[in-house]
Amino acid sequence: MWQGVPMRYVVFNRKGGVGKSTIVCNLAAVAAASGRRTLVVDLDPQGNASHYLLGTEPDPERTVSKFFESTLGFSLIGGNRPEQWVQPTPFERLSLMAADATLADLQNKLETKFKINKLRDQLVALEDAFEVVLIDTPPALSFFTVSALIAADRCLIPFDCDEFSRRALYQLLASVEEIRADHNPDLRVGGIVVNHYQAQAKLPRQMVEALIDEGLPVLQPYLSPSVKVRESHRAHQPLVHYDPKHRVAEQFNRLWQSVEAVGRQPPEMPALGG
Repeated sequence: MWQGVPMRYVVFNRKGGVGKSTIVCNLAAVAAASGRRTLVVDLDPQGNASHYLLGTEPDPERTVSKFFESTLGFSLIGGNRPEQWVQPTPFERLSLMAADATLADLQNKLETKFKINKLRDQLVALEDAFEVVLIDTPPALSFFTVSALIAADRCLIPFDCDEFSRRALYQLLASVEEIRADHNPDLRVGGIVVNHYQAQAKLPRQMVEALIDEGLPVLQPYLSPSVKVRESHRAHQPLVHYDPKHRVAEQFNRLWQSVEAVGRQPPEMPALGG
């Protein structure tokens, strides 16, 4: 799925606090600002990405929870439309399948009913509506994360330059490879997104250099820490809108170019380590 066909990216890490929602929303905002019809799918019951983009509670009838609820019933009429679970954001060309707290309550039912492929089916049904999809995930290898990995073409892995992230990285890569082998042969690691990178500190430089020396796909540029990111959270405006000339906004612009370049690579390329 490349060149002219919608690309679907999942941002995944089992570790919390690595910036998944920030990365999803800012890359999506850059993609939309550059002219791409873009969809964010928020699969984290905390709903941080939804709150970042909306600033208010989502329309309760147009959430990812309502979408999954619809898959648990049976209707002879079959009146559900793929776009009915999507709501607009204040930003042009940027739409959202929002999360709310009820999402966590659905997990056991969805697992029991074997609904693991339903998100992929939904995104396939939306292929004509969106050119780019970015999926935010909870910090665990849960039903929702596996659903996202099955639905995606590329997996982006945030890495926040500490020893815990380094130790977890290899498990993450193994999990992606397992999903690829068992459920989604088109899935590839789209790259490691280095977040909270302090260029003047010795340890972050050493850790990132070690990843590169191991042949891992580290994306450029690295994202700097900044209070401006937190300000953008509070303002409910991704940086490309909140402060487009800020250095981190410029980093997100260049990072999206790197992500797109990887997305355009043909699917027959070997998987990481394959």
